[in-house]
Amino acid sequence: MYEIAIIGAGASGLMLASQLKNKDVCLIETNSKIGQKIKVSGGAKCNITNNLVTCDNYLGNKEFVKKVLKNFTNEQLLAFLNKNGVYPKINPKLVKGTYFCNSSSDVIEMFTKLTTHIKKYLNTKVIDVDYDEVFTIKTDTKSIKAKKLVVASGALSYASLGASSIAFDIASKFGHTVTILNPALVGFTVQKDQFWFKKLSGLSIMAKAKVEGKSFYGSLLFAHKGCSGPIILNSSLYWKKGKMSFDFLPGKKVKKLLSGNALISSRLPLPKRFVQEFLTSIELEDKPCNKLNKDEIEKLETIHNYEFAPAGNFGFTKAEVTKGGISTDEIDVDSMQSLKVKNLYFLGECLDVTGELGGYNFQFAFSSAMSCAKKI
Repeated sequence: MYEIAIIGAGASGLMLASQLKNKDVCLIETNSKIGQKIKVSGGAKCNITNNLVTCDNYLGNKEFVKKVLKNFTNEQLLAFLNKNGVYPKINPKLVKGTYFCNSSSDVIEMFTKLTTHIKKYLNTKVIDVDYDEVFTIKTDTKSIKAKKLVVASGALSYASLGASSIAFDIASKFGHTVTILNPALVGFTVQKDQFWFKKLSGLSIMAKAKVEGKSFYGSLLFAHKGCSGPIILNSSLYWKKGKMSFDFLPGKKVKKLLSGNALISSRLPLPKRFVQEFLTSIELEDKPCNKLNKDEIEKLETIHNYEFAPAGNFGFTKAEVTKGGISTDEIDVDSMQSLKVKNLYFLGECLDVTGELGGYNFQFAFSSAMSCAKKI
């Protein structure tokens, strides 16, 4: 019988385990190694937090998020990392304000050292949980009993790394509300009107996306299925069925660029491939700028407000996170304890809190873990 059992050796589970020095704790993980999602994050450099983090960077209950972030701030996280030999830095060329580590392996090695006191059950898949004064965690290899249970097993994204619905299965079994789950931080597929995107596969441009009152500036990557890149991943978090728009020439006025007898494609500061496909999509030939009439110039100005209705997205297999989760109305914000079942806790991505791209989801995972660690 353990005092505390933690399901999931990801960011939140490992952070919690690292803090429970004087307790009898076990960690149950589907994979053969800990921190597998940490390993692949941020291009294997782990985008671990952001210096601009606020509750406005999250989809979910803002007050809940605000309190959790206050329990363990980004400054406190950076101090913790530095103390343990990990020194993240901001890369100004990448997503604004994001701290990247030298290598994701540094974070995994840190948590390996900080959790040597913890009994780890690796290659162990949780099948079900029962409760009768204590928790019985049924796995594919054995049953484990614990007085307290912490579910930190993530959500549905990254199935190749062992992601599963177990957190939601447990929550539902004990009477918790689980909201609708959707892929997020994921690329978009396109409808027929945007099939020209596919012809640009592999090309990226700097653009601005507007969706549901939010705007994102950054790299837009055209893919064989549709489009991706940082501004698309962030847009996917807020997109609802319907239209969004792109400004393919942010900070410039296309009308001012169209002068002289040069061809349109040579006057616009964009890759020629892109300009030619864009012109075809708006049914305009690549002609000398001084030959354009008023209607044609108006057509060209849609480059600043190009409307786009995604067909869908690339799905959970390609999504970095899951939108939706266990309702935070049923979770104690100071401890992450269930308000329905005593001694049951939920951390990180399985909760109905989803952050934008740029270290925000790791920050919430660590903050929720520290909130729990202080009270459990």
